[in-house]
Amino acid sequence: MNRKELVPESSPEAAYGARLRSLREGRGWTQEELANRMGYTSSHMSSVETGRKISTLRFARSADRVLGTENTADAFEREWREIRHGSLLEGFPEYVECEGRAAEIRVFEIGVVPGLLQTPEYATELAQSAVNRGAISPEQAEERIALVTERRTALERTPAPLISVVLDESCIRRPIGGPAVMNAQLAYLEEFARQPHTVLQLAPFEMGVRRTLSLPAHILTMSDRSLLSYAESSLRGNVERDNGSVVPLLTAYHQLQAEALSQSASVAAIKQQRKGTP
Repeated sequence: MNRKELVPESSPEAAYGARLRSLREGRGWTQEELANRMGYTSSHMSSVETGRKISTLRFARSADRVLGTENTADAFEREWREIRHGSLLEGFPEYVECEGRAAEIRVFEIGVVPGLLQTPEYATELAQSAVNRGAISPEQAEERIALVTERRTALERTPAPLISVVLDESCIRRPIGGPAVMNAQLAYLEEFARQPHTVLQLAPFEMGVRRTLSLPAHILTMSDRSLLSYAESSLRGNVERDNGSVVPLLTAYHQLQAEALSQSASVAAIKQQRKGTP
């Protein structure tokens, strides 16, 4: 029987697979026996153990259940999340976790539709562009795309959070992907604006200096009414919880909303932009 030697230091996925094999062999189980207990094929198990296939969240949770590592410091789910977030900026995983529990979410974005409102096709175009530049790997691109769906699912809860989004006009003017991708993305923005717990506004170019924010902003109000904000550079992200920094940002956001187009005027502008796409 051929047995591939593992090199845990070669990558996080290899370390994950090596630990899975070690726990399996410690119980005296074959790959087929563990696979059957987890609901997978032995070939799938072999691929994860050797790092040829990346674990999914479902796989990690199944491994924890069968191997008795649920809710422990050594949980496979915990390791899976650490691997998955390895392609994300520092601070962003913390922000996403808070976003999933926030009572109110406020976003201002420039240049691209924010991740919270991206369609999978739009997100794919952005991720593939990063792969083509060599900024991320194809596997990291898949993680980013999956996160778009995960974030949206986390917000489909009861009671739903109040979500306010202000988009710089460049977000709807800048073409990402082909016309069909942009058409679907703009259509989703219209759908988003129709929800009872959402507000969508455009900050048109003619606002000029009346646009109070020059950088993207993400502000959360938690259920206990505490505030936090998230901002990022090209190298790292930062979650800020100090009211001395967050409150002035929130004030600027409210001033931005007051100067931006109304939701009805914003939707009309998006509809007008869609006329040029199939």
